[in-house]
Amino acid sequence: MTDRKKTGIIGEAIAREHLEALGYTIEVAGYRYRRVELDLVARLGECLVFVEVKTRRGLDYGHPSAAVSPAKEKNICRAAAAYLEEVNHTWEIRFDIIAILLHPDGSHALEHIEDAFFPGLF
Repeated sequence: MTDRKKTGIIGEAIAREHLEALGYTIEVAGYRYRRVELDLVARLGECLVFVEVKTRRGLDYGHPSAAVSPAKEKNICRAAAAYLEEVNHTWEIRFDIIAILLHPDGSHALEHIEDAFFPGLF
């Protein structure tokens, strides 16, 4: 397994723990639609929350949240639409980003950006 893959797995585990501590229920992790993966789909009350997790071991390439480009947002929205149709969810949705910076000492910094973006027509 590559270091990049390990970093992603660690980040998703941290994000999942964070969300569960806040009362979210994780519905699915790693939902795939075509070539797009939704990292986490969580529920908070009646709201479905599509969570993109970005994890880095340093800031050499910028803040982790900066890796969510408009093209990435569009792909996430398409995958979310497929998921919504699959589960027949017609109520509130939200798109969040959880940015995690892993420190060499094993600690981490986490930023949870709620309502990070909103899809246009997709």
